[in-house]
Amino acid sequence: MFRNNYDNDAVTFSPQGRIFQVEYAQEAVKQGSVVVGLVNKTHAVLVGLKRNAEELSSYQKKIIEVDSHMGIAIAGLASDARVLSNYMKQQCLGSRMTYGRAMPVDRIVTQIADRAQTNTQQYGKRPYGVGLLVAGVDEAGPHIFEFQPSGMTQEMVACAIGARSQMARTYLERNLDKLNDSSRDELITHGLRALKETLSQDKELTVDNTSVGVVGLKEETGKVESFKLYEGQQLLPLLEALERSDAGETKEEEETMEVDS
Repeated sequence: MFRNNYDNDAVTFSPQGRIFQVEYAQEAVKQGSVVVGLVNKTHAVLVGLKRNAEELSSYQKKIIEVDSHMGIAIAGLASDARVLSNYMKQQCLGSRMTYGRAMPVDRIVTQIADRAQTNTQQYGKRPYGVGLLVAGVDEAGPHIFEFQPSGMTQEMVACAIGARSQMARTYLERNLDKLNDSSRDELITHGLRALKETLSQDKELTVDNTSVGVVGLKEETGKVESFKLYEGQQLLPLLEALERSDAGETKEEEETMEVDS
C-alpha cells in the first residue's frame, strides 16, 4: 500500500474505478485476528481467536452478544466494532419494545450495511475498519452473514475473515458437505478445527485465546436457543472434544494406511 492522488478521502474514484480508502479499511480487516462462522440446519456458530497486545494486557473481545437471538464476531478495529454493535443492540431493543418481537437477522445486517455505505459516499467520513460475521436465528432458521467495510453483505454457509483466514476457508470448503448434517457439538468442533488450521506452528488453542458463540433452535422443541458465549473455563469441554475428535481421525488414517499397505 502506498499514498497516491486518489486516497485522500472516501469519495474520490481512481481512474481504474477504485476507492482506496475502502480498500485500506478492508486491509485493516485482514490484519485482525481470525474469526470463523458456520451454520447447519439448526445452529449457527461463531469461533474467534483472541489476541492480547502484550503479556500484561487482557485478551481482546472477539465475540459480542447483540440480542438473545444474535451475536457478532469481529475482525479489525475493535473501537469501530463497538460502535456498530451498540447500534445493533439499540435497533434490536427498539424492535422488541415497539413490535414485541426479535428483529430479523437480515434486516439488522442491511441497516448496518446502509450506515457503512453512507461513509463511502460523504466527504469527511471514513469507512468502518472492521469486518463482522453476524450469527442469528429467526423464523427462517439460523443464518451467518458477512459484513464488509464497503457496506456489502452476503449470507454464507461458512466463512472466515481476518489474518491467515484463507487456511480456515480451505478447511471449510473441504468439509462443506459434513457441515449441514452435523449436530450442534460437531458444528462447534468443525469451527474450532478450522480456527486451529490458521495457527502458526508454535501456538495452540487455549481457554485464554479462544471464544465460541452458539445460537440456534432446540432440536427437541424447535424453539430458539438463546445466544451462548463460551469463554475461559467454559471452553474446556469443547477443546477436549476437539482433541478427542482429532485423535480419532488420526487413528482412522493410520488404520487406513495399514490396510492399503
